[in-house]
Order: sequence, then C-alpha cells, then structure tokens
Amino acid sequence: MPTPARESSLGFPPLAAVGCRVLILGSLPGPRSLATHEYYAHPQNAFWPVMEAVAGPLGAGYTARAQQLMRRGIAVWGLLEAAPREGALDSRIEQHRAIANDFTAFFRLHPDVAALCFNGGEAQRLYLRHVLPQLEPAHRDIASHRLPSTSPTHTMPRAQKLAAWRAVLGPLLIAP
Repeated sequence: MPTPARESSLGFPPLAAVGCRVLILGSLPGPRSLATHEYYAHPQNAFWPVMEAVAGPLGAGYTARAQQLMRRGIAVWGLLEAAPREGALDSRIEQHRAIANDFTAFFRLHPDVAALCFNGGEAQRLYLRHVLPQLEPAHRDIASHRLPSTSPTHTMPRAQKLAAWRAVLGPLLIAP
C-alpha cells in the first residue's frame, strides 16, 4: 500500500513588536492556522485562553489579541519556516527536511528578548536541533523555559497548563 503524500507546510512571520521581552515558540503552525494565517487558530487549542488568563483581557478577534499580546512584551513565532508534515501533529514533522526560521536575524531585530518559552517539548527539541547550533554565542544564553503544550492533544488539565504558563510569563510581562 502506498504511503500518503506529505504536504509541505510553510510557517509565517512572527508576531513581534519593538521591545518584546519574551518569545513564545511553537513548532510549525497547523493546518487551521495556515489556512487562516493566524497563530493557534484551532478552536480547541488553549493558547489564547491561557494568554488571556496570564496577560489580562486581549480583546475580541485575532488582530486585537495579537496586538495586545505584543503590547505586553510577548512575541509569538514558529520554529520552522517549512517542513513536510502529514496532518497537524508535531510528531509527523519530517525533521530531517525541516528548515528553521532565521533566529539570528530575529534576535538582532529584537535585542530585548530575555526569555524563550517553548510551547511543548517538540518545540524545544526542534530549537535545540535546528536553531541553537546556528546561533551567535550571545543569543545562545537567552533563558529558556519548556512549558506544557497548549495543544488539545496534550491532555494535561488546562488549570495545570495555566499555572505553569503563569509562573513563567507573569514576572516577564510589560504592564498594560
């Protein structure tokens, strides 16, 4: 039986503003996010509810939420510029064919980034494999935190996810 074809998924630019202090990193936007060109667009992903619980009211609609998050000093990006993947699961990313985003350029544009927050273990593994070895020494020392994935496939109760995210992000937020 032939194996199903794998689509090559392409990421999109970061949500980032001048002075951002925290960079939240996912692996690669899923099919719903790619279709809408919005990070964490799947309605069952806990990302936006968790961000609102940690950062305060973000507003209605993707644009308002994204702008408010950036005002609080948070940037959001996917680790990969492109990678073949069947479906939405991170475990289906063909890592040997993955292309990382240009983090050296990002960190040069955003020198205030003091913390990286990995949205799940796969995001951290991709960073360690595809990004960290290519970084300049100064950028390798940015503090990093592996946080529980906000994906609906990560079955940890939302309250536990929120507690972990709040503990890390709370002290790093810019006041509204």
